[in-house]
Amino acid sequence: MKRLLTAVTLATMALGASAQNYPEKPITIVVPFAAGGPTDKVARDLAEAIRKPLGGQVIIENVAGAGGTLGHTKVAKASADGYTLLLAHVAMATAPALYRKLQYDALNDFEYLGLVNEVPMTLIARPTMPAANYADLAKWLDANKGKINLANAGLGSASHLCGLLFQQSTKIDMTTVPYKGTGPAMTDLIGGQVDLMCDQTTNTTSQISGGKVKAYAVTTTKRLTGDAVKNLPTLNEVGLKGFNVTIWHGLYAPKNTPKPVLDKVNAALKTALKDAQFVKNQEALGADIVDDGRVNPAEHKKFVEAEIAKWGPVIKAAGQYAD
Repeated sequence: MKRLLTAVTLATMALGASAQNYPEKPITIVVPFAAGGPTDKVARDLAEAIRKPLGGQVIIENVAGAGGTLGHTKVAKASADGYTLLLAHVAMATAPALYRKLQYDALNDFEYLGLVNEVPMTLIARPTMPAANYADLAKWLDANKGKINLANAGLGSASHLCGLLFQQSTKIDMTTVPYKGTGPAMTDLIGGQVDLMCDQTTNTTSQISGGKVKAYAVTTTKRLTGDAVKNLPTLNEVGLKGFNVTIWHGLYAPKNTPKPVLDKVNAALKTALKDAQFVKNQEALGADIVDDGRVNPAEHKKFVEAEIAKWGPVIKAAGQYAD
């Protein structure tokens, strides 16, 4: 018994010393999407900002595939030592419904570290859409039931999810047209081959400013301030009560990562979110830095639980699965 207690004591002391000296080697942030995309950009900006308070090297590893679930799985099964982290977006909450067989549990296989940012979305239409405002658009939608084409950037994409919720909220079924990415979807919308799309401000503001598409509303509960979108109403205020869609990013570690390590990473994250260059970079992306309680692990997890509860019924009602 004495030997067992000694072993436990030594292990506890070693853990404490390891956490105190953390990080002693480079930290890897896994991005579950390809390099060059919006999530990759957020991760690289964050890696630079978080490196300073952590006092160590932070590198990015792109593990793309299966709607982000390959990267999620890699981190869920990684060593719980704080040297492998995950920067994930809303797919953390939507994958449990989109994929009927996952190799991880979104709520129980990760330690939640805090939310990073949120990107608003906009409801846009082809430039030849006759509606001048959302009230006109609502009338047009009602008059053209069965003939409306709704573009998205692919199954499980932000635009796909927003489009599903929009159809459910308006109670109007539309023909969804999935593309391989926002680029080709936007090209066809501008060309008039499809009628509508709901997509992130990072992808839409320049098209709105250039008059290449028509914009009708934003998906947040509060109006936005950017020049291209400041005059747009929210979908909530035009009658779709409770409509609120943002594409958020959060930071995660494998389950059972030592609490002292988690505390260090969370403290560094909070410092990084106030880094002037990081803030500037996120503003350029059209993203809002999270500055509320969700930067804390418990509130972060509570938020994702609510997102899972929101998106699960929407996806299941549509019957559109990724596996």
